[in-house]
Amino acid sequence: MNEPETPSPEPGGEDLLAADLREELGDDLESVSSAGGDLTLRVRRDALAAVCAGLKERHGFTYLVDLCGVDFPHREPRFEVVYHLYSFTANRRVRLRVATDAAVPVPSVSRVWRAAHGLEREVWDLFGVRFDGHPDLTRILLWEGFEGHPLRKDFPVAGIATGAARKTP
Repeated sequence: MNEPETPSPEPGGEDLLAADLREELGDDLESVSSAGGDLTLRVRRDALAAVCAGLKERHGFTYLVDLCGVDFPHREPRFEVVYHLYSFTANRRVRLRVATDAAVPVPSVSRVWRAAHGLEREVWDLFGVRFDGHPDLTRILLWEGFEGHPLRKDFPVAGIATGAARKTP
């Protein structure tokens, strides 16, 4: 399904931020699309931390709204990590998408935004996506020793036997 086209701020031209980012990021930027005035940037995995630092420092995206995982089990690479950023000065949102699989870690952005610390742990816990350079990549919602990652599409709907079920007297 194609995303709807949004009128650009410049008559007959490309969104100014998109044009700046295309020039600034070059090959690190895989694609740019726009929906409802919000840009979605596909970024190369190995350039993610540098791209995020640039968006924060040079473009004012100081607020990491959310970071989440998405599982596409029939696609290679299987996972995406999605970052939702906001600039208070520009009153603008940007979405970053990075493709990966369970074997290849995504660079941590916890040094760029402290809010990423817990969110990256959550994506690791529920999807099994690793974050390279994260200071404490341990489970945050499930207990250590839990087998699997429950938000993967191949995780059994009925769950798994963990031995943690509560016994009634």
